Amino acid sequence: MDLHFFSFLLFSTSLLFTLSASTAAATANDTAALSLFRSQTDLHGTLLSNWTTPSATSTACTANWLGIKCTNNRVTAVSLPSLNLRGPIDALSALDQLRFLDLRGNRLNGTLTPIIQCLNLKLVYLSDNDFSGEIPQELSSLHRLLRLDLSNNNLRGEIPTEISKITRLLTLNLQNNELSGTIPKSLDSLPQLKELNLSNNELYGMIPKSLLSRYGESSFSGNEGLCGNSPYPKCSYTGVQPSSSQTVPSNPSSLPSSSSTASIEGPSNKHHKMLSNGAIVAIIVVNSVLLLVIASFAVAYYCSKYSRDTSSMAESEGAKRSSYSSEKRVYANNGGGDSDGTNTTDKSKLVFFDRKKQFELEDLLRASAEMLGKGSLGTVYKAVLDDGSTVAVKRLKDANPCARKEFEQYMDVIGKLKHPNVVRFRAYYYAREEKLLIYDYLPNGSLHSLLHESRGPGRIPLDWTTRICLILGAARGLARIHEEYAGSRIPHGNIKSTNILLDKNGTACISDFGLSLLLNPVHAIARLGGYKAPEQSEIKRLSQKADVYSFGVLLLEILTGRAPSKDSPANRPPAEEEEPAVDLPKWVRSVVRDEWTAEVFDQELLRYKNIEEELVSMLHVAMACVVLQPEKRPTMAEVVRMIEEIRVEQSPLGEEYDESRNSMSPSIATTEDGMG
Repeated sequence: MDLHFFSFLLFSTSLLFTLSASTAAATANDTAALSLFRSQTDLHGTLLSNWTTPSATSTACTANWLGIKCTNNRVTAVSLPSLNLRGPIDALSALDQLRFLDLRGNRLNGTLTPIIQCLNLKLVYLSDNDFSGEIPQELSSLHRLLRLDLSNNNLRGEIPTEISKITRLLTLNLQNNELSGTIPKSLDSLPQLKELNLSNNELYGMIPKSLLSRYGESSFSGNEGLCGNSPYPKCSYTGVQPSSSQTVPSNPSSLPSSSSTASIEGPSNKHHKMLSNGAIVAIIVVNSVLLLVIASFAVAYYCSKYSRDTSSMAESEGAKRSSYSSEKRVYANNGGGDSDGTNTTDKSKLVFFDRKKQFELEDLLRASAEMLGKGSLGTVYKAVLDDGSTVAVKRLKDANPCARKEFEQYMDVIGKLKHPNVVRFRAYYYAREEKLLIYDYLPNGSLHSLLHESRGPGRIPLDWTTRICLILGAARGLARIHEEYAGSRIPHGNIKSTNILLDKNGTACISDFGLSLLLNPVHAIARLGGYKAPEQSEIKRLSQKADVYSFGVLLLEILTGRAPSKDSPANRPPAEEEEPAVDLPKWVRSVVRDEWTAEVFDQELLRYKNIEEELVSMLHVAMACVVLQPEKRPTMAEVVRMIEEIRVEQSPLGEEYDESRNSMSPSIATTEDGMG
């Protein structure tokens, strides 16, 4: 018995030693994985500065690394929200005991594949990043998952039906991506799902009635291809994905001449069979509709002749309302062919770039219109369609330098660019006498109006946190343009505060990209140029380096609150309280040359405490952008990095602004669901 007891004791000790060694090795692996993650996402080592091991025996758990929590000396939680981390998350796939992952509000990219290796995950918050690719089907292997938030990324492809295998799922947030396909009916089989949000994607087809009643209309809004019960249109969806012709080709003559309903709701099956009586009746009806459309165009033409002079007078006086009467005359006057080969059928179509809700030219003609302003290349209108949707329409009637083929090529270049900080270009219309560009309508005005309008008593100042968020968004949008067209070196060419618009969420978006392509380079300098770089007076062309200079002037405008002289609003005297327009780079250099002084900064900013260091850091970035020698200016990617490194700790109004972008609170979810 003693021998047996001794053998058992020896075996137990050996087993414990083995388990201890195994745990130590696993802990070391966790630390190594996190160290690799830091090296890939914190390139300058400033964001996760305490992620160091003071001794050879220290680990991520014993060293109390920022955002890391452990159980039994294994990493079970990684919480690093809003730190401007940038890079892939591949290294985290080694954390096999990870249960809580919160990386929302960073600039992380790559795919979601790494997280499928973390089989113990319960809570995943990856919203407001730059993740791309498809949602992996293998996500269904995370059987313990309770909450999944992948909103506000660049995810594409279909929603995998395998998600229904995650039976414990409580919330699923996939809004504000580019997901396509139909909504899986299997989502209704998730027994505990309390919150579902699929809004603002590119989904199409029927919404399962049970899902609509269970989660409400707001969970599916912003998917223009969806149909079903009210308030969505009645379905004529055939179960087939919209064909490539839904993303309308550049040549409008290749478009079908069917009604708008058919083109939006998906293609119908074609059969080489003898026509039935029903088909013959349908053909007669379609022909009758076409005759009515032609007649409406003729009526619009003669009616517009009567109202043309009245409309022109109202527009010249700066009237904010427009009946589109003069425009209708041009659109409807499609008789005969143009010298550029355009025929009647070609000129009756809008050319769209995606499957978001499309409409016919006739719908645009009927829309109520409000003139928003006049720019260097034409007039911009807000158009409200019959269904209540709103678009922005830019008329290029006074800028017609391009033949049809060349114009279409330029539009294809502009239309392929998609980025959260660039105004989405939806469609265009071409005719010899008229060219229209259709954009998303952004309801919150421009950065120029926020900075300069209504200054004086009673004005709510634009706080520092909001300013830096807006300028960072604009920088990211411009950097994306430069990156996308690095080979051809296509610039924006018109960077200024009036071209930085705010969407419904307060996100900064750059407008007017690509319009420089429509002009001769010499004319482009004269008519565009934004805040012009000094070398443009000699070189007579736009460039990406000149864009960087213009962005530097924009930064100075943010910091000083002064409007640059080269962007004084036309035909509008400044308000008494508004600072007179100045040559900002020259003025700032003169002040800085004497000494660093608060005279540079906007008085509205100086009322806030503890931001002096951040103001000076941002001023350094601006001055680097406006150096006189183009080759010494940073790239926009470098500018983005420099701005991201300026840490904004606290600013009045900032918290409210940030919260508006995050609809759910991971801290609440953590408390509710626990980590066990």
